[in-house]
Amino acid sequence: MGPVSAKTYPAKRWAPQGKRPPVQPDYGRRAKVWVFGAFEPSTGKALTLCRERRRSLDFIELLNSVVQTWPTDELILILDNLSIHRSLDVQLWALAHKRVRFLFQPTYAPWLNLIEPWWKTLRSLALAGRRFEDLATLRSSIVKSTKYWNDRRHPYVWRKANRPISNHL
Repeated sequence: MGPVSAKTYPAKRWAPQGKRPPVQPDYGRRAKVWVFGAFEPSTGKALTLCRERRRSLDFIELLNSVVQTWPTDELILILDNLSIHRSLDVQLWALAHKRVRFLFQPTYAPWLNLIEPWWKTLRSLALAGRRFEDLATLRSSIVKSTKYWNDRRHPYVWRKANRPISNHL
């Protein structure tokens, strides 16, 4: 998830229905952080790592944390097609870790990656309705929100939307 800027994140319900919330524009030019993450749907356990840049080395640091967090069994990591996920350093890391397999989701299909609902949850826990003056408080909020989630986690159940399907064929 990223980049997340040190700025104001408006909450959904700051004003009565139909009224604009009284928020001054805040474009977050103070700094930004990239959030790397892993999510285990069967238990709901999440892992996040905040870095100031989005590099292969930072992603490898997350991969090392994933291997330490889940030390047994085979790991299948579903990845999008971000360039750092396919870099030479990451490919060499994968060769050295035989119990880890990468599964790349098709382009333009984020719903296939179950971490996407976790990012939405993390945004609401860590960011919604808060103002961040610097990266330290932003990182702290992300770490605390991840811990809060893990203390109360539950298995993720993938449900289809409760919308009627129209027959326009």
